[in-house]
Amino acid sequence: MTKNVGLVSVLMAVYNTKFELVKRALDSVFNQTYTNVEIIVLDDGSDNECLHKLVDYAKLNEHKITFLQHENVGQSISINRGIIVSKGEYITILDADDEYEKNHIELCLSEMKKYDLIASTTKTIVDSEKDYFVTDKHDASKLIHVDECILFATLFGKKEVFTTLNFEDKYAADAYFYEKADEHFLVSKVDLRSYIYYRNNPDSITGRMKTATVGERE
Repeated sequence: MTKNVGLVSVLMAVYNTKFELVKRALDSVFNQTYTNVEIIVLDDGSDNECLHKLVDYAKLNEHKITFLQHENVGQSISINRGIIVSKGEYITILDADDEYEKNHIELCLSEMKKYDLIASTTKTIVDSEKDYFVTDKHDASKLIHVDECILFATLFGKKEVFTTLNFEDKYAADAYFYEKADEHFLVSKVDLRSYIYYRNNPDSITGRMKTATVGERE
């Protein structure tokens, strides 16, 4: 048995996210009931004070955090780079402004007995009912509920899935990745609600997209 058996690699791309949100996300990994994890933080060209605080925080937790930095290339390419250096038997993702419930990784791992890759439903934090809806990747004039979507950071699977496929740099890269995986692996959308998805953060990518979408329809 190698030391990587059972190791879960948590990949997080960060771009100018407020440090208190990034710390909340990282702390939620530290507080998991399943503790055999490595965290790979990929700074995607941040230029604010968060970067300096994040570097210091990574140094304080260097036994758990691998910190990498590169020019701004977007979340998909950043995560692809994280996959290359990951050491885990399993890979998952965490958005810098979200967090895990304490048993999230444990619950996801239990699904690996049946599947190679899962996506899951989320505990979604909103300000209003309309925040539950996002642009349909098949038709930009339509909205769909987040529960119907494949969300980037709820993907959890065996490393082979992630090394076989790449995330593309485009809208709904998560859904397209899941669809490609479905052609070669056992995949499933499961109802866990253990990933806390904040749709009420106006500075996030999804928050900005949400504002633009609502503006178009008002």
